[in-house]
Amino acid sequence: MGMDDASLRIRNLTTDDLDQYNALLRYAFQVTEQDLRRVGWRDEEIKQSKFPVLERADVLGCYDGDTLVSQIAVYPLRMNVHHEVYDIGYITSVTTYPEYSGRGIMRRLIRMSLERMKEGKRSLALLFPYSIPMYRKFGWEIVSNKISYKVKDSQIVPNRKRKSSGFVRRVEWDDERFVNLHARFALATHGCIFRNKEAWEEYWRWEEDDTVVAVYFSKEGEPLGYMVYLIKEDIMHIKEMIYLNMEAQMGLWDYISAHYSMIEEVRGYAYHSELMAFILEDGNVTETIRPYIMARIVDVEEFIEDYRVDPYEGDVVFDFEVSDPFLEWNDRTFRILFSGGRASITDRPAQHHVRMSIGTLTTLLLGYMPASQLSRLERLEGDQEAIEALDEILIHEIPYISDYI
Repeated sequence: MGMDDASLRIRNLTTDDLDQYNALLRYAFQVTEQDLRRVGWRDEEIKQSKFPVLERADVLGCYDGDTLVSQIAVYPLRMNVHHEVYDIGYITSVTTYPEYSGRGIMRRLIRMSLERMKEGKRSLALLFPYSIPMYRKFGWEIVSNKISYKVKDSQIVPNRKRKSSGFVRRVEWDDERFVNLHARFALATHGCIFRNKEAWEEYWRWEEDDTVVAVYFSKEGEPLGYMVYLIKEDIMHIKEMIYLNMEAQMGLWDYISAHYSMIEEVRGYAYHSELMAFILEDGNVTETIRPYIMARIVDVEEFIEDYRVDPYEGDVVFDFEVSDPFLEWNDRTFRILFSGGRASITDRPAQHHVRMSIGTLTTLLLGYMPASQLSRLERLEGDQEAIEALDEILIHEIPYISDYI
């Protein structure tokens, strides 16, 4: 039975579809009302938990008669890509009832969502994958890591000769100094998503009331970093730690070490490429690195218009032969000029030619892997001169993506 069944129809979801939208999410992710109440949610809060998605995101659903059987949502967000602000779409709520799987419904929903992103000039799509192989079939590729770490209480002493000169204060969740700090961090950090109201709502959605925000200030009183944490059963759980400079990073670890008598262990997450072993005096810590966020370029031409490269390299022209069987407008050769720190489509003669899939192009241009490594993995084809020239002109920095929508 295919998508041409008379009973199956796709349409935009509205707030009138809230009950069925939430029911499908809870079934797919096995989240019960009891689970939600355990973190202090009242019935009406539970019902409205995804209301903002239906109001503010582009949400498509497939109905079989009067029953919602599959859905997908795209949050409109902005992201720092090599210090250029991009309009992107963050795909979430990708769910289908099991009895409707294998019928091409989700494939069509994804396609329609990407078409709408192209029309809206959102040239990059992010998502958190529940299945990496499945999303690779649709052109997504891994672009960021999540590092989980565990530090014993005896190890929480940073590697430095003197303490930081500033101070830390606990603040409310909606304190402007805290919120503005993230905006400053996003402006300076490749891969970081600018959190609008919806993104902040998702950030706090599952947090317990005892979650604390601590801000580090310089001795002059300028906010330079923060951490969000929860102490539970003698463990300090760090949800997020960001800092604008090394002083703030060390100052926050000073603050953590002040909890020495209260905790037995620190557990947290990091999204930079740096490892904890180089921060702490005793670097014998447990760290686990896992792939985190996947991305795919929705429209190569649109993405290239704002793309930045090394401004100190000379002009070079590449033919990028891109295969994208899912989005035909990307399935061709693009002639790209890299000049003066920018990229553009050109008709000048090409000096180099490389071939790759849309997923490989995405992870390459976002800096997750260099051309040389992708070549060794046989994900990128080209002669040695072309690969070396590509690695010289591109910026190599793994994206910092911490947001799960």
